[in-house]
Amino acid sequence: MNGVRTRVCSGFTLVETLAVLASISVLLAITVPAVSSVRASSRAAQCQSNLRQLGVAATCYALQNRDRFPAAILFEVSTAGLVTKAWNFEQHPDGSVRAGALWAFVSGTNPVQQCPEFVGASTFGNDPSTGYNYNTSFIGAEGRFPELDQNGAWQDGWKVVRHGVASGQHRRTTTTALFGDGGWRGGANKFMRAPSNTIEHDLQTVYAGTQAFRHRGCSHACFLDGHVGAFSDCCEGPHASSSLLDGVTDFPRNGFLADGDSPYDPR
Repeated sequence: MNGVRTRVCSGFTLVETLAVLASISVLLAITVPAVSSVRASSRAAQCQSNLRQLGVAATCYALQNRDRFPAAILFEVSTAGLVTKAWNFEQHPDGSVRAGALWAFVSGTNPVQQCPEFVGASTFGNDPSTGYNYNTSFIGAEGRFPELDQNGAWQDGWKVVRHGVASGQHRRTTTTALFGDGGWRGGANKFMRAPSNTIEHDLQTVYAGTQAFRHRGCSHACFLDGHVGAFSDCCEGPHASSSLLDGVTDFPRNGFLADGDSPYDPR
């Protein structure tokens, strides 16, 4: 027939559509893990930077305080009640939080004291940032609750503390952890504990002061000399039991840096 054109409609066949969808699925399978890995690496790098800054802050504090590193925890009596002074924040009787010993040395920024890989609320007071812990067994002094002496006067703060190892005895600065990724079954913890239990004499406390291996199976730590490294072996500790590992620590998500005190004791 003259003057009549036949329109041919072109489009994807079912086979071609399935082939395209399969290709997209393969690309997603390749891309998504890669993007996730890049993000995880970025968070790990930020965590290491944070820990490095905390190490510098603690060293600056020590230089201005007769070579004494910040106390891990102190309790003081005020006219309003009990004041809790942890290494990075103070909590007052009305629940308010104020700058702690290290804030002045990290520009008072909470992000430096917050592990980017940890999501969760603090398990210690009203701490505004969390994820990191501080070597309490051997470095930071640990205060007891205030108590009355025989004359009825309050003994608190630095008067009732277990002191850490004096700076003059720090011999193993390249292998002693100062700050690290803190973790236990309840979330994060602020007080790093050595596994041998020769300091605390309380296994519940020790096994609640472990490290979190949350960076793709690694746990970060800043050492006394200022460098930051990663541990990949999550250790049970010499006093391990199922009740401690499962009920307190949540092993193997959390654990010790070694089965002995070598990464914790600077002597």
